[in-house]
Amino acid sequence: MRMHHEPRAMFSADDMSWAMTRMTHEILERNHGSEGVILLGILTRGAPLAKRLAAIAERENQPLPVGQLDITMYRDDLRSNPTRRVGRTILPAPIDERTVVLVDDVLFSGRTVQAALHALADLGRPHAIQLVTLIDRGHRELPIQADIVGKSIPTAADESVRVRLQETDGEDLVTIERSAL
Repeated sequence: MRMHHEPRAMFSADDMSWAMTRMTHEILERNHGSEGVILLGILTRGAPLAKRLAAIAERENQPLPVGQLDITMYRDDLRSNPTRRVGRTILPAPIDERTVVLVDDVLFSGRTVQAALHALADLGRPHAIQLVTLIDRGHRELPIQADIVGKSIPTAADESVRVRLQETDGEDLVTIERSAL
């Protein structure tokens, strides 16, 4: 018998707003401003997060070019899910010799980031690549860690983290849900 457990709210809209502002300041501090830095949001939810970071930086008079990275064809599970829809990579400028800041919603196994690194290798040769994630839930399968994290939320293996964004879901909220066996 499967039991469904109610999702637990872990990160409110206010929490998310505060974290995004802090993360933007950390990006600017780490890179000594915005010169030579490009934000690339990993599709799907990393793209609106990257746009939010860029908007905050813009208000600080530190414009950060922002684009999106489609990693569909670089995923290691593509064979098991071949009907996946391909999005679009949009680069705001060439990435060669620039610092690319990858933005994603949840860092889990590290496989999405690995796919993003492969995709970037086909697009050019950045000076450096940094990783920013809204939520780090642990359970890494690859030696990948974020440079900047909005919130670390330790999770059990049977839990899933769901990020809801105003742009894609009509609200800002992060929940954890346990799927009982």
